[in-house]
Order: sequence, then C-alpha cells, then structure tokens
Amino acid sequence: MKYSLLDVAAVGQGETPADALHGAVPLAQAAERHGYHRVWYAEHHNMPQIASAATSVLIAHVAAHTSHIRLGAGGVMLPNHAPLLIAEQFGTLAELHPGRIDLGLGRAPGSDRTTMRALRRTDESADAFPQDVLELQGYLAGETRVPGVRATPGDGTNVPLYILGSSLFGAQLAAALGLPYAFASHFAPAALEAAAATYRSEYRPSAQHPEPYLIVAANLVAAESAQEAEAQYQAALRWRARRFLVPGREVTAAQLDELLASPSGQRIRGMMRRTAAGTPDQVGDYLTALAEETRADELILAPAATSRAQRLRAVELVPMPALEMNPA
Repeated sequence: MKYSLLDVAAVGQGETPADALHGAVPLAQAAERHGYHRVWYAEHHNMPQIASAATSVLIAHVAAHTSHIRLGAGGVMLPNHAPLLIAEQFGTLAELHPGRIDLGLGRAPGSDRTTMRALRRTDESADAFPQDVLELQGYLAGETRVPGVRATPGDGTNVPLYILGSSLFGAQLAAALGLPYAFASHFAPAALEAAAATYRSEYRPSAQHPEPYLIVAANLVAAESAQEAEAQYQAALRWRARRFLVPGREVTAAQLDELLASPSGQRIRGMMRRTAAGTPDQVGDYLTALAEETRADELILAPAATSRAQRLRAVELVPMPALEMNPA
C-alpha cells in the first residue's frame, strides 16, 4: 500500500495565488520527508480558491524544490488541450526530472460551462477523449499516430499515464487501454464500488501494466486531538457550502450550518463522505479499512483543512503503512 497526496494549491482567505503556489512547495517537501509516494496537482479553471490551473508549470516549480518524490497531474483535463502540447509539456518535465513525472488524464472541463467556452471547448470535445489519450500515448512512447509529427521533448519519454474518473466511463476506458485508474471519491464517492468492480472485471492487460492498478482518493483532516479534527472538518464543510451554495455572498458560520442541514447541504456532506478525519490513530484505522474495502493499490489523500498550516500538519500526522520486507 502506498499513500500519496492530491493538492490544488488552495488560496485561503486573505491570500493571493502567489501565496498558494509558493505554499505548494513545503507541502510537497513534507510529503517527501514523510514517505508519500507522489503528489499530484489538479487542473481547475475560473476558481478563485484554486491556483493549480497550469499543472505543468506548478509541477516544474515543485520539482525544482524537491529531490525524489514523484510529481504529476491529477489531472490534466485533456479535452482542454491538444495532445501534442501536453506531450511536449510533460516530456519537458520528464527530461528535466527523469523518473519522477506522472500524467493523470481526465475528460471533464474542470470548470463551468462559460469557462469551457473560454477554453475553446465544446460539448463534443469530451467525445474524442479516448482517441486523444491514444494520440498522447503514442507521442510519449515514440510511436506517433500522426504521420510526420513527433513530440520534442516527449518522444520516447514514456511518461506514465493514468486515467482519472468519477463514473463508470473512466473505469471502462482505463480497463480497455490497460492503464492504471484513479477514482475521485474525495468529491464523488457514489460510484466508487461499481467503478472499482468494473475496472477489475473488464481489465485488459497491457505490456506496461499486466495487472490492474487502482488508486482511491479520500479527503484528509488530521489533528492531535479528535476535537480539533472535528472543528477542522466542520470548517471544511462550511468552505464547500460557501463555494457551491452561496458563491460571492457574505454569510455567517451559523447561516452556513443552516445551509448544511438543508437538502442541498446534505449533498455537500455526501461529497465528503470519504474522509479520513481524526487523530493519527483514527486516520490510520480509516485508511486501512478503506484500502481493504476497495482493494486499492494506492490511496491518494486530499488535505481538506481551510488553513495551510493545518493541511501541512495533517500530512505529517498520517501514520504511514509499514513496508513489506523480503525474507533474508
């Protein structure tokens, strides 16, 4: 079992995007010290609270300030981009930081419909996602599917690809292509069990991945005491209620709690159903149970506290899985 992190370079209250982007470095450094396997950054657009829109640029910045931890996109929303450009960007990263770069791919716009149009994306863009994945894979493998076009850098770097999803579509595509699959259960937990079962049952072995590889996401709220962890968890719920239910409006904590008790608020609570919250022991027990329940090969944790200091401390408090040792 491996533990990893998912970061969005969250912009806190009173902060600037620069604060958030520079703050991504100590989080990744803490993950490296603590033994996490990788850190991924998610592409979102037109969201003032999230600064990780340009994933490849942020990865380059963090890679220059860490030494060995794997870094990648979790993910790039491929229909927003030409596959050749993504091959060149992540090929550049792989040439600069060999053996450390991953590329997770999703098909959602990573924003609202108005922003989708600003990205020059249409409703039909997602339909080409499977073909775009194959085109991108060809560039990175040095086996271009577009005659006369090669990615430089990128050609032959074999940056590992992962399919991201929150529905059965991603599970079926990852299985058909013989690629690892990461399920976004940190915000869309409803289909986790069905997607995991579909991915395993339909998996077609590939040369790079003879066996399926499942990554399951969960939110993380960890503190020294259960009371402090509960307070951080409630603050995270209020942050989501403010963002999704009353964006741009000034509301009190009491008003947010009233919203969270409403049917719309219950949907917000449901989004965070997969959350490891509590003391280190409680978090460790939850993650062990989640891994056993889903038979995940890896868990990727999204620190959910509203304060950067709290998120950093949570990363440090997670009990890491014991390494299996080969007998002498």
